[in-house]
Amino acid sequence: MNAEIDPRIIRFLGRHHIMTLATVQEGQPHCCTLFYAYAPETNRFVVTSSESTLHVKQLARNARIAGAIALESKVIGKLQGIQLRGSMTRPSARELPEVRQAYLKRFPFAALMDIDLWVIEPDFLKLTDNRLGFGKKLIWEANQSTRP
Repeated sequence: MNAEIDPRIIRFLGRHHIMTLATVQEGQPHCCTLFYAYAPETNRFVVTSSESTLHVKQLARNARIAGAIALESKVIGKLQGIQLRGSMTRPSARELPEVRQAYLKRFPFAALMDIDLWVIEPDFLKLTDNRLGFGKKLIWEANQSTRP
């Protein structure tokens, strides 16, 4: 990790577990919803998805992704959400045990399933947190850190 991530971003990611993922191939966008486990020590998301899904098929040609994680609330002053960009790839054979452990720690029921694991390495994270002031944003980028 090149720059320190604001602890409020890490806390938000640890409190949630569902991400909307967006992929694109040859101008054709697609989005889906995935369960994720966030590993703050490596700043990576671990997800599971099948080869038969459209988003995985699109990853074969373009590993770049975007995503969003949101806290829904009717109270505007409590709204929070993450927008992210990065790359989604399969873990290497060497990484697989660590990645599997991170996912199963978050979702123990998955130990009973045949899971196909993927890793998302973000290079941009933006937390919008209206509790800090309407539209307040905390931004992390792989090569620099922006703190309001």
